[in-house]
Amino acid sequence: MFNHTSPYERVTAWTDVLMGLLAGFIAFQLSQISSLKFTVWIWAFGLLAISAFLGAVAHGYEMTRKTNDRLWMPINLSLGLALGLFVVGALFDLSGEAIARMALPVMLAIGFGFFLITVWKPGTFMTFIAYEAIAMLFALGVYVYLLFTSSLAGAGWMVTGVLVTVIAAAVQATGKAGKGIFWYFDNNGVFHIIQMAGMALLYFGLNT
Repeated sequence: MFNHTSPYERVTAWTDVLMGLLAGFIAFQLSQISSLKFTVWIWAFGLLAISAFLGAVAHGYEMTRKTNDRLWMPINLSLGLALGLFVVGALFDLSGEAIARMALPVMLAIGFGFFLITVWKPGTFMTFIAYEAIAMLFALGVYVYLLFTSSLAGAGWMVTGVLVTVIAAAVQATGKAGKGIFWYFDNNGVFHIIQMAGMALLYFGLNT
């Protein structure tokens, strides 16, 4: 299916497909629950699914650098908005609907601002890693607090899911594309595999 000459890129593309399917499945399952909180999470996972499927195209097919940079624009926009919604979801659990509603336009604006940075300076995935780290560390602090105060039934799952996501980001940031960690999995492929585990844990937390 994928025609990229690098086996590392082809494997990364397949892991993107798997991650997109998982994110889409989670979004669909959450859509069975009607509430603002779950609407936020539905959109977060839905945007992750979009970015993953587009990422599969970006990694899996040979194309010019200019075309690849353009393809990364909607990917970065989806990722930026998804992370903003992740923070809003955490705030919803911490402080309730009123604060979450106030934070929603702010976080969407920040997510769009991240996208503008990637347009200004394309090809720097480390920008996403830094943005993700800030969002995840904030969410980790929120869910650790909720866990130790016994304020949220699924806080333990959420803490674990966020921690796994942080580990995934660290692997992505410290690895090197095209250099095998095992078989034809480079830092991007391993990042996707670990991230899928984190997504599953977050889903368990949301369903608890």
